[in-house]
Amino acid sequence: MIYDAIDALIAYGTGCGLLDAGETVYARNLLLDTLHETDYVPGTARSGSAALADILRELTDIAVSRGLLPDSAENRDIFDTKLMNCLTPRPAEVRRVFWQRYAASPEAATAYYYKLAMDSNYIRRDRLAKDKRWVYESPFGALDITINKAKPEKDPRDIAAAGKAKAAGYPMCALCAENEGYAGRIGHAARANHRIIPLTLGGEPWALQYSPYVYYNEHCIVLSTEHRPMRITERSFVRLLDFVTQFPHYFVGSNADLPIVGGSILSHDHFQGGRYTFAMERAAEGAPIALPGFSDVRCCRVHWPLSVLRLRAGDPARLTAAATKILAHWRAYSDAAAEILAETDAMHNTITPIARRRGADYELDLTLRNNRTTAEHPLGLFHPHAARHHIKKENIGLIEVMGLAVLPARLDAELDAVAAGIRSGADLRAEEATAKHADWAEALRAQCAGMDAAAARRFLENEVGRVFTDVLTDCGVFPFTPAGDAAWQRYVDSLTAFLK
Repeated sequence: MIYDAIDALIAYGTGCGLLDAGETVYARNLLLDTLHETDYVPGTARSGSAALADILRELTDIAVSRGLLPDSAENRDIFDTKLMNCLTPRPAEVRRVFWQRYAASPEAATAYYYKLAMDSNYIRRDRLAKDKRWVYESPFGALDITINKAKPEKDPRDIAAAGKAKAAGYPMCALCAENEGYAGRIGHAARANHRIIPLTLGGEPWALQYSPYVYYNEHCIVLSTEHRPMRITERSFVRLLDFVTQFPHYFVGSNADLPIVGGSILSHDHFQGGRYTFAMERAAEGAPIALPGFSDVRCCRVHWPLSVLRLRAGDPARLTAAATKILAHWRAYSDAAAEILAETDAMHNTITPIARRRGADYELDLTLRNNRTTAEHPLGLFHPHAARHHIKKENIGLIEVMGLAVLPARLDAELDAVAAGIRSGADLRAEEATAKHADWAEALRAQCAGMDAAAARRFLENEVGRVFTDVLTDCGVFPFTPAGDAAWQRYVDSLTAFLK
């Protein structure tokens, strides 16, 4: 019965603290209106507490049966997000509580806000539970390997509807601040229950939100309130360090600002951060590198498959100054013997920066990136090479730079199919799900002999971790080889001369 489900949703809201007990009548009336109900009869109390996803599914099924929405995945998401907005506090109230908690501690503020994002179903916990995660012990440390299943696959009905829909330009992209409270449409995610926290970074208006897909603990997005392209400059370092001043328990970093080595959204200036320690942060540090003019800034190379300079200082202004000089030098740096060219038909060198606190100190990791393509590597010379595309073909952005693989959902079923094919002796090239993995899997067949299905799956997961390590190594401009070490020293010598 519809009233039972409405009462169950109200009970969920008051139970988790999303909805004040004094607002239950108001929230119920919003739900009734959303469901086109003009009457209400108290429902039968249900024993136990139903899962939120089940309650929303029940109400959405009723709405579909009444013709209130077309039955497709995106339309269902849009509708159940409207339902949750009936329970979610308005933006001004969320901000008031956030800054009230912040006065006690930044950790208290983000804990409140993160819980709200989950309780309001902006972060869909039932979908996150489907993600697959494991750890691979690489020569560079323990890497996090994930298969992302939280993003729903496209419904063919939504694809067809998108083709017929009138083009819309509001909000301009998925990261715009104007997404707060936006109902959504086919091709643009529902954000009726979305709330953002305005910030000031480097004297500019920015905003804090959480990623709805949560690749790691408290995965947040920090975005400019102006829709403008990403660009790594001195101001980027200022804003990153300002953020970790305000939220010292979080790290924050930026994708690079060029195609191939950047993230999936280059059109909107933004950072990503959170409360998580990645393998890159734990990685061993090499010998100190003296930076002329910056005796108060400690510098070293990180033992990491990508090429990373780590800077540490007590004064964020001095860290910014050093990083800006390093960026300017790297933008123009070329070494043909190492296949590093700063410019051909376009500029190629950029940096993926990450900021964090180390006690009272500030720390910046500067990952040197180059997006040049060649005839042998048309998708990118310092990009996952073709032999690894069956596992990972997409750009290596900030999160993966730090050591967390975000692998496509298709891989989950494909690994099971490969494991079964290896164990049965089947022709792996005969099936679409396994053909792309055949070269890799056939080389592993002998090692899987005698394994049961679970053991074979675990073995393949470990091998996926090995491939991801190779993917990161592909992206390193100065590999840990004799030639790479010599090229690194030439770079350090050039940087030192530049700073004198």
